[in-house]
Amino acid sequence: MSKTSSTTKAPTFDLFSTKRAYSTDEHEMYRTSLQKFIEKEVKPYLHEWEENGYTPRELYKKMGEHGFLSPQVDPAYGGLGLDFGFNLVLAEETSRIGGGIGGASLHSSITVPYIEKYATEEQKLKYLNGCVTGDIFTAVAMTEPGTGSDLASVNTTAVRDGDYYVINGQKTFITNGLNADLIFVVVKTDPKAVPARKGISIIMVEKDTPGFICGRKLKKMGGHSQDTVELIFEDARVPVSNLLGKEGEGFYILMDKLQQERIICASSAFALGQEMLESTIRYVKERHAFGVPISSFQNTQFEIAEMATELSIAGAFIDDLAVRHMNGEDITTQASMAKWWMTDKARKMSARCLQLHGGYGYMEEYDIARQYRDVAVMPIYAGTNEIMKNIIAKNLGL
Repeated sequence: MSKTSSTTKAPTFDLFSTKRAYSTDEHEMYRTSLQKFIEKEVKPYLHEWEENGYTPRELYKKMGEHGFLSPQVDPAYGGLGLDFGFNLVLAEETSRIGGGIGGASLHSSITVPYIEKYATEEQKLKYLNGCVTGDIFTAVAMTEPGTGSDLASVNTTAVRDGDYYVINGQKTFITNGLNADLIFVVVKTDPKAVPARKGISIIMVEKDTPGFICGRKLKKMGGHSQDTVELIFEDARVPVSNLLGKEGEGFYILMDKLQQERIICASSAFALGQEMLESTIRYVKERHAFGVPISSFQNTQFEIAEMATELSIAGAFIDDLAVRHMNGEDITTQASMAKWWMTDKARKMSARCLQLHGGYGYMEEYDIARQYRDVAVMPIYAGTNEIMKNIIAKNLGL
C-alpha cells in the first residue's frame, strides 16, 4: 500500500499587519475608512502643517463628521457606542502618520471618557454630542512650569465665590491647548488638604471664559504640527456647575483612566515602530552601496532582525493587554510595563532606522527624520518611563 503523506503549511507571518488580537471585521472596516481619510485629508497637507507648527481646527471637525472622534460615546449622547478597540485603531493610525494629529486620540480616549464616567447628566447633555461631532475639542491641563509628574503639587488654585470658582495659575506643555474649546483644568480647591492629593479637583473651562488666556505656542523638538501651548488663568470665573465630579476627587479621576491611557501609548508606539521598520526595509532593499543592496550586508540584516523580534514580542504583549483591558481586568502593573518598554524601544528604533537610511535619513523628505523627532516624547508623556518603573517596583512589593 502506498502511504499518503500530508503536510500542513505554516501561516505566513506578517509583522506589518494592522490586524490585532482585539480586531473584528468591524474594527478593520473602521481602520480602512480612517486610513482613507488620512490619505486624503492629512498626508497632502502634513508638510505644510509641520512648517506652520499647527494643525487646522477644521481637521478635527471633519474627523467628527466622519465618525472618527470619541467612537465609544453612548448613542444617547450622539455617539456610536463602540468598544475600546476602536479607540486603539484611532490611536494606532494617527500615530503612523505622525505626532502632529495625535491630539484626536487624546481628545477621544483620554479627556472625553472623564465626561462619560464622572460628569453630571446635565454636563453630558451639554458637551458629549459636540465632542463626537467635532464641534467641541478638548484638552487636559495638568502640567505647570514647576510641576510635572507630581500632580499633588499643582499650584493653580480655584477659590469658591458664590456660584463661581475663581481660578488663578499657569499651565504649560498643553496638547490641543490652542484648538481646544473645553479644557479640563487640574486645580487645587483645598490647599490645606492632607494628603495634598485630596485637595485636587478638575474644573472644565470653556475657551471664551473671561480671565482665561491662551499663551504662547511652544516650539518643540518634534510633533511640530501639533499645537502645544501655555495657558494662563487670571481671576478666571467659571461656574461651579463646571466642576467634574466632586471637590477633592480630581486626583483619583485622573488616576482612574491611566491604565487605558498607557495601553494607548504602548499601542501607538508599536504602530509607529511598524511604520518605521517597514519603510526602512523598503529603503535598504532599494539603496545600493558597493554595487549591491545594503540589505545584503550582515549588519543591516542583524539590525532588522533584532528590531523585528522586539516588535513581535511587544505586539503579542500589547495585544494581550488590550483584550484583558476590554474584559475589565485590572492590569495596572502590566500596562506600566508595556508603556515604558514599547515607547523606549520605539525611540531606540528610530535612531537605528535613521542610521540605516544613512545621509538620506537626515533629510526632511524622508519620514524617518520626522519620526525620529516625534517619538522622542513618547517615553515622557502619560507618566515618564521612570515613573512607570516606580509603579512596577511598588506593585512588586519593593
